[in-house]
Amino acid sequence: MRNLQSNNHSVFSLYYHLIMVVKYRRRVIDDKISVRLREIFEYIAPKYSLQVEEWAHDIDHVHVMFTAQPKSELSKFINAYKSASSRLIKKEFPQIRQKLWKEYFWSQSFCLLTTGGVTIEVIRKYIQSQGKRHE
Repeated sequence: MRNLQSNNHSVFSLYYHLIMVVKYRRRVIDDKISVRLREIFEYIAPKYSLQVEEWAHDIDHVHVMFTAQPKSELSKFINAYKSASSRLIKKEFPQIRQKLWKEYFWSQSFCLLTTGGVTIEVIRKYIQSQGKRHE
């Protein structure tokens, strides 16, 4: 079983898989840019009670697995991150501007998935079995 986190009022284990794509899938992410994108993510994440667990990139998108708390405002974090990282990356790596259209770095959309140690079907069966031992 994975490690549970807790705060004053709850115990939880919230893992997410986030995929963010460069606008028009421009091929601009290399190892150096990926390292900087992760640094920015890790700088902003604690303000939203998030912590990076895994990070990987391809030339046009990044994958991030992170943990959160029940109070984490994920959509606000993602918007803050995309805005700050876009601004900083374009400033620190000016050569990227030549490959982007209309100054956008990230696509407006993103994919955010919850992750777990078991399948949905296992959880469904567990919930359905509750209370049946005493019948």
